[in-house]
Amino acid sequence: MFQVNEYFDGKVKSIAFKGVDGDATAGVMKAGEYTFGTSSIELMTVTSGQMQVKLPGENNWKTYLSGETFRVEANQSFDVKMNTDTAYLCIYK
Repeated sequence: MFQVNEYFDGKVKSIAFKGVDGDATAGVMKAGEYTFGTSSIELMTVTSGQMQVKLPGENNWKTYLSGETFRVEANQSFDVKMNTDTAYLCIYK
């Protein structure tokens, strides 16, 4: 069954499901800046829009466009910011 998740006062919403590659969420983030923590490895793909990301241990932001993927190791936190509403798919390993 699907599970609906909501974070940051409803500015980030996702639907969790079991995908062929493992647990996954598909969601949308309202334009803004957010910090997320991980409990497992996450492979996040931008599916619409673009996302600026500051990964753990990095000092600079990197922009990911629609179709691009980044990886965050387990038990880390990372920052994202968007100028427009942005959609994503996250696979958990």
